[in-house]
Amino acid sequence: MSRRANCWDNAPQESFFGHMKDELDLSECYGYEEILNAVRDWTEYYNTER
Repeated sequence: MSRRANCWDNAPQESFFGHMKDELDLSECYGYEEILNAVRDWTEYYNTER
C-alpha cells in the first residue's frame, strides 16, 4: 500500500514514464491518434522486446 508523499512507493511507475519521456519524441505527432499510437507502440516494445 502506498504512503502519502513517499516517492519510493511509485518507483516502478516513475521509471516507466521516465523512460517513455526520454525515448519518445511526441513533438513530431500532430494529433491525438498519432500520440496514442506512438505510446501504444512504445509500450508494446517496452514490455516485449527490450
